[in-house]
Amino acid sequence: MPSGLLLEALCICMLAGVPPSLPLQEVHMSRETLGKIAAASKTAWCSAAVDVLFLMDGSHSIGKGSFERAKHFAITVCDALDINPERVRVGAVQFSSAPWLEFPLDSLATQQEVKMKLKRMVFKGGPTETGLALKHLLHRGFPGGRNASVPRVLIVLTDGRSQGHVALPAKQLQDSGVTVFAVGVRFPRWEELQALASAPREQHVLMAEQVEDAANGLFSALSSSDVCAFASPDCRVQPHPCERKTLETVRELVGSGLCWRGSRGTEGVLAAPCPFFSWKRVFLTHPATCYRTTCPGPCDSQPCQNGGTCVPEGLDRYHCLCPPAFREEANCAPTLSLPCRIDVLFLLASSAGTTPEGFQRAKAFVRRFAQASLNEDSRARVGVARYSGELEVAVPVGEYLDVPDLVRSLDAIPFGGGATLTGRALRQAAERGFGSTRTGLDRPRRVVVLFTESPSEDEVAGPARHARARELLLLGLGSEAVRAELEEITGGPEHVLVYADRQDLFNQIPALQGKLCSRPQPGCRAQSLDLVFMLDASASVGPENFARMLSFVRSCTLQFHVNPDVTQIGLVVYGGRVRTAFGLDSHAARPAVLRATGQAPYLGGAGSAGTALLHVHDRVMTVQGGARPGVPKAVVVLTGGRGVEDAAVPAQKLRDNGVSVLVVGVGPVLSEALRRLAGPRDALIHAAAYTDLRFHRDALIQWLCEEASRPVNLCKPSPCMHEGTCVLRGGSYLCACRDGWEGPHCESRALRGDALRTGGRPPSPSQPLRRPGHPGR
Repeated sequence: MPSGLLLEALCICMLAGVPPSLPLQEVHMSRETLGKIAAASKTAWCSAAVDVLFLMDGSHSIGKGSFERAKHFAITVCDALDINPERVRVGAVQFSSAPWLEFPLDSLATQQEVKMKLKRMVFKGGPTETGLALKHLLHRGFPGGRNASVPRVLIVLTDGRSQGHVALPAKQLQDSGVTVFAVGVRFPRWEELQALASAPREQHVLMAEQVEDAANGLFSALSSSDVCAFASPDCRVQPHPCERKTLETVRELVGSGLCWRGSRGTEGVLAAPCPFFSWKRVFLTHPATCYRTTCPGPCDSQPCQNGGTCVPEGLDRYHCLCPPAFREEANCAPTLSLPCRIDVLFLLASSAGTTPEGFQRAKAFVRRFAQASLNEDSRARVGVARYSGELEVAVPVGEYLDVPDLVRSLDAIPFGGGATLTGRALRQAAERGFGSTRTGLDRPRRVVVLFTESPSEDEVAGPARHARARELLLLGLGSEAVRAELEEITGGPEHVLVYADRQDLFNQIPALQGKLCSRPQPGCRAQSLDLVFMLDASASVGPENFARMLSFVRSCTLQFHVNPDVTQIGLVVYGGRVRTAFGLDSHAARPAVLRATGQAPYLGGAGSAGTALLHVHDRVMTVQGGARPGVPKAVVVLTGGRGVEDAAVPAQKLRDNGVSVLVVGVGPVLSEALRRLAGPRDALIHAAAYTDLRFHRDALIQWLCEEASRPVNLCKPSPCMHEGTCVLRGGSYLCACRDGWEGPHCESRALRGDALRTGGRPPSPSQPLRRPGHPGR
């Protein structure tokens, strides 16, 4: 065999033992911390005036496969860049024997365009002239870049095996103000990557093959210069020991053998031992320090008890792997008793539509609930009733204090069959389901838990209103087929539990326990909030129902501390036209808001909720309209459901701009248009009638308080007027004004000289930030 073929075969055999997925940079930490690094990389966001140029190695030493992985890394980085002509600009240059401009910094204006252009880059091949590419940038600058006042970031993706010198041109680029990241691909030569990277080099040398880890390292380095920020203020950059590996070819002594010196046939020929060498590929390790950002995880608080293992699911969700004894319990810790003083009547459908199997499922659920929630210390009392055509109280509330006795009585309840008259059962349960209970302040809270899998054959809205008027809390439990009816009966989706199968049914026990004992605490007086009520004042509502809406708004207003530094409230009404009854900054105290609410006009005509929401977006939730930067914002839409077909898109426009939207729909049936208006988070409260609005006040206030505690983006909605651009900087923002405008929010006409001097460009990052005054908490 020719020697060249022999050497090639030997190298192939050596390389066959190299694992294809071996990580070439290992960060030494726990699996949980590695998961946090990967999750944190998805929460980074870079929104500042900065030019980012990708310098991508397209030579033969990289190969087409690694070139595609380098493109994937660049696209992943772009997911965290606020690409905009006024903020982050991105360009790309490919190099091999010579640099090739893929697209300049000023050619693409959106993130999607940049990612598509990167995806379509074609591998060129050739020798690796990294130094030549650096000199090209040094002499000609960033293609399409801005002036020197804008930070410049160069991300070099290469295997570090250049055919020329790179240290000097890299140093000259860094001296000119360019931040250089060296990102290794394939089997990189780390010494050359170190020579390319800016100081401190440990923070600017990364490995593209591990995308999430490398993206985290890149954003961690940029976050120290306020270019990037992570979602949670509790995220921290920390050093971790790590090892970097390089695949190198080394010569190894195998042994010795006889070799001939001189010429055969002469007396000078000698046989002597000669050394025999082989070549093999080995990994050489380089100890280093890696800087990565981790954010608090859902398992940090150790929510799983009794030896359970917490498994994170993203940034804010988790599930517990529990021991067998606690496998079906939430967080592996069963609730031994209901902590509240309460009377609960389980109302079980026992009709032909439910079937005997469904009735047995319902009894099994009540049995499991009683065993998990009741003991001798419980302040809760439980009863069970079944119904088909008539109501039968099989286990009166409070009759059995001993759980085994309660379970035996429950098991003895027979299946009935017959029609499903849920409406009649609700009315009878309100009148005689709880027997002779105490009255006044000494009376415990009374709850009816309706369990059914079959739609009712009689009218349910009236009996449900009758039950709620007697101060009964109605909760619904059933299959997906009866979800809409249960929402109509209970008054809203927040009072309904839906299950998919038998195991999922038992998983609803913790949620039911929470609903039984939760009492929304009205008001969030210490939290800042900009709140706008938008009322349907069209002819479909009528003046009497409109007056009930105003009464509901006044009762909600009483739960807030109205003050220019805490809660601001505005009111918009719509019918044949849209009118701002009063803006957010119109009234500085609660009595004035209450008086102005009572004077809001009824308009009549045909209403358009979409037009009214656009009015709120353009004229009410703005700095000119009194909205405060950095304060949570919410719009509450009260409507009878007519004229909302065009409202889903304007509502989403508000949500995209940082404004929460909640829909309070009134009527016996929720339309599909109302569900679309409620958005992907199902921000919807359903009241069966206008007279029932008062029963939903606490749920509305609780939702508003939760929204008031959510983190806000200072630039959503934009506080900048006259088409100024809002730029986030750490915990504050600044407004980059267009020509002719100036001031913290671009609110003032600029002098002609100033406008000529600035040229309408964003201010330099070296200028002091304009910090808006944040409202008191």
